[in-house]
Amino acid sequence: MVKLFETLDAEFMCVTFEDIRLESLHSDILPPDTDVRTRLSRRITLNIPIVSSAMDTVTEARMAIAMAEAGGIGIIHRGMSPEEQARKVWRVKNQRHGRIATPTTVSPDAVVRDVLNMLEQNKRSFRTLPVVNDFGDVDGLVTGNDFDFCIDPGARMNDIMTFQKDLVTAPKETTPEEAYRVMLKTKKKVLLLLDDGKLSGMYLFSDLKDIFKKPSEFMRNTDANKQLCVAAAVGSGDNAFERAELLAANQCDAFQIDTAHGDTKTGIATIRELKRRYPHIDVIAGNVSNGESARRLADAGADAVAVGQGPGSICTTRIVAGIGKPQVSAVYESVRALEGYDVPVIADGGVGNSGDMVIALAVGASGLIIGRLLAGTDESPGEKIEKPDGRIVKYYRGMGSVAVMRKSADLAAKYGQGALTVGKLVPEGIEGEVPYKGPVAESLYQFVGGIRSGMGYNGAHTIAELQEKAIPFRMSSAGLRESHPHDLLHITAAPNYSR
Repeated sequence: MVKLFETLDAEFMCVTFEDIRLESLHSDILPPDTDVRTRLSRRITLNIPIVSSAMDTVTEARMAIAMAEAGGIGIIHRGMSPEEQARKVWRVKNQRHGRIATPTTVSPDAVVRDVLNMLEQNKRSFRTLPVVNDFGDVDGLVTGNDFDFCIDPGARMNDIMTFQKDLVTAPKETTPEEAYRVMLKTKKKVLLLLDDGKLSGMYLFSDLKDIFKKPSEFMRNTDANKQLCVAAAVGSGDNAFERAELLAANQCDAFQIDTAHGDTKTGIATIRELKRRYPHIDVIAGNVSNGESARRLADAGADAVAVGQGPGSICTTRIVAGIGKPQVSAVYESVRALEGYDVPVIADGGVGNSGDMVIALAVGASGLIIGRLLAGTDESPGEKIEKPDGRIVKYYRGMGSVAVMRKSADLAAKYGQGALTVGKLVPEGIEGEVPYKGPVAESLYQFVGGIRSGMGYNGAHTIAELQEKAIPFRMSSAGLRESHPHDLLHITAAPNYSR
């Protein structure tokens, strides 16, 4: 990236997306043949470089599931109780299974009526349950069929279960691929994993069939157990640790310390403590907008740094507080400061179209956190609203808006106002509406297609190669006008363009 850095240093520091474009270079690759895989953090990879933002009008379980299915990842917002946030993470992790690491179990003496009530109260739709005795040994298995054919609600599990000796089991080290082969051979739909008689996990044939018999869905972003990947926002300070404990228990793959100003004493202390308690879970820290701050977060143990202070379409930080560097320069400076750290930089905010995504990646971003572009999709929280003129919109608001900060002191604390009364809040975000866009998969298809196109113009097979080859240049306001459709009486809408 030396050539790129020298160009930026010499010609145009402190620029944002509409200030620059990229040269087209000799290419021997077509867009469909490009590889858009990248890293979210030190240990987590993405099959597409797109992350849905931790905002209450963008990412809850439904969005996070759709993002992971498409190859990205969603960051579930923290505008809810820690328990509710953990339940949403659980829903994502259990949307589809490879290995079920901690199956729900019942005791041999449990009564049918009580077990069914327990599942209903916990909103569990499954009824396949290993039967484990007081010594931790597996006695058997009950399934939906056992419950359906039981006419006595007072019967106990040891009256209706299939005993362990009649089950097909496997060692705890069994991989999803090995389990799938065993189940195809034995025609069994459940495979318990045992370690000296103790339950070590479980595979379900329906899940493995969905994973291995749909090659067209190879882009799905999953963990080592073939479960969907998901991240969650935790904030900073004591509240972060309360959330993190519940999120970790529900197999959250990454924490995001989503503060407006990440380079603080509290923010850095939170990174260190989270890494001490959960060394196996990656921490995305931020937000910052300069190299020195990015380096401090990496030195504290951050596994990725989120860059962006004020570039979002609903953020007013730069106007209210006078703080924040234009996003392209902020990303570039942070990437340069972290050379040799093996800590990815994630560009958070300011992206308006797929061309901006290409530029952010070209100047060194490993991934892109986006909000507005996903807020109007079916999977974003909130209902569709039909306006008097027939337009259909969805509600969208910044996490620094008054409406969000009123929800809790924890959310107001993101902007250093957790101790203020509602009437004294100083918002750093607004509320608004965005056009309804349909399924998020359709938007992601267009975004990734634009990224591939930009890589093709640069002759870049991979994102890393794009970062090596890309040559940015500064553009005049006239050049920007020329870049957009112009001099037409009427413009027909396109799925990947709006002004």
